[in-house]
Amino acid sequence: MISAQADCVAQEALIEKYMMLPNQVWDEIISQASKNVDYLKDMSAVKQLGSILKTNVRACKALGHAYVTQLGRIYLDMLNVYKIMSQNISQAIALNGVNVTNQPLIKEMNVVTKETLTLISEWISKSCEPQLVMDNFIPPLLEAVLVDYQRTKVPMAREAKVLSTMASIVNKLQGRITPHVPKILDSVFECTLDMIKDNLEDYPQHRTNFYELLNAVNAHCFEAFLNIPPAQFRLVFDSIVWAFKHTMRNVAENGLNILYQMLVNLSSHPQAAQSFYQTYFTDILTQIFAVVTDTSHTANLLMHAQILAYMFTLVETDQITVNLGPIPSNVLYVQEYVASLLKSAFTHLTDNQIKVFVTGLFNLDQDVAAFKEHLRDFLVQIREVTGEDDSDLYLEERENALRLAQEEKRRVQMSVPGLLNPHEMQDMQDI
Repeated sequence: MISAQADCVAQEALIEKYMMLPNQVWDEIISQASKNVDYLKDMSAVKQLGSILKTNVRACKALGHAYVTQLGRIYLDMLNVYKIMSQNISQAIALNGVNVTNQPLIKEMNVVTKETLTLISEWISKSCEPQLVMDNFIPPLLEAVLVDYQRTKVPMAREAKVLSTMASIVNKLQGRITPHVPKILDSVFECTLDMIKDNLEDYPQHRTNFYELLNAVNAHCFEAFLNIPPAQFRLVFDSIVWAFKHTMRNVAENGLNILYQMLVNLSSHPQAAQSFYQTYFTDILTQIFAVVTDTSHTANLLMHAQILAYMFTLVETDQITVNLGPIPSNVLYVQEYVASLLKSAFTHLTDNQIKVFVTGLFNLDQDVAAFKEHLRDFLVQIREVTGEDDSDLYLEERENALRLAQEEKRRVQMSVPGLLNPHEMQDMQDI
């Protein structure tokens, strides 16, 4: 009813009336906290804050951009509460170890920090005045949340939702947020990498959200990557490599998507592209071939083929003008480089087998489907000798066939009145 109100003044009055009781409790807690900050360690107060923020999240989802009047009312206090809660959590973990996160008070504090970030990202995603967001909401948010994330010494206390919130903001504001991206990366990049780079298991939510953020920046604010120092860009590149080498399929796919989009983006920046190719081109080839021939990585063959075909096209069509190696011909150098790479890794292959494969990589680089088949044939050759199972090489085709069969089954069910429940019909229409 409130969201349907066309009169802005009347709508604001309705929102104020709707939020009157939660705001009264909020104001009382903030007033007490301003006199004694330790009040925000009181279990009852913390639970009430979490409940009020959840109410605000529901209101934001219902009202959309119009929720701005209520958000503006509590925004700065909410960010201050966020910082205090985060500091309290960090101190508790530092003093008592990670098991303290299972205590009820710490759990409620985590609710407050998570709901704060949920509320902000929810409203920004629904906002329809990007300049208003940029001018009034982004600066205090970055100051509060990013500084807190970076300064938090205990990795477990860093809120993973900070990364997904930043990703949502970048996806919504796109190029407008580019000037702030270096600050975002400086605050979250290195400290998050230190958490996830040593193994493939720790901090899975931070890992997933980190690559969501990287993907968003790569898609909408690519120029920001070109303006960061070379050492920091090396970290960006290394993190992409760690992603597509990951055994978790969603992380690996995200890494491959980021890499491919980065290669495509570089075509719009010729000068930066040549420097990138000279530094990273052969490194990418090495890493992609290492992953695609590794049996612990299933699926993704189409993405591997797409990236490799694009790279071989760059070489064949002379879009790379710098020398990739010690000889003037990049085509000849890449042929020799890949042949040497494969020969050293698969000594059982004959020179002729490798020559045929490398020649095909150039001949088929304009046809990704044929390139993929050529790549798969080579992988089958490798596994035939070692006796390894090659069924996973056809995983993408099987998954696609199953998906099409399921869609056809649902279409048949929908054609028979009464066979599906109404909510199932709606779900199918949404798909």
